Amino acid sequence: MTADDYYELGNKCRQEGKLAEALNNYLAAANLSPSSPAKEMAEMMENIINYYCKDIYNP
Repeated sequence: MTADDYYELGNKCRQEGKLAEALNNYLAAANLSPSSPAKEMAEMMENIINYYCKDIYNP
């Protein structure tokens, strides 16, 4: 998959409320293409998860 594919999949997961999956897809996109907007989205998702879903990091 390309960085754009991971980014789009991250967007879809985010819209469905699958925050952890969205974050993983954004991180994969950012690793493939550091200039991708996925890097900023990954940072925003981490902030959201830290605020709302602290248990995602501690399953």
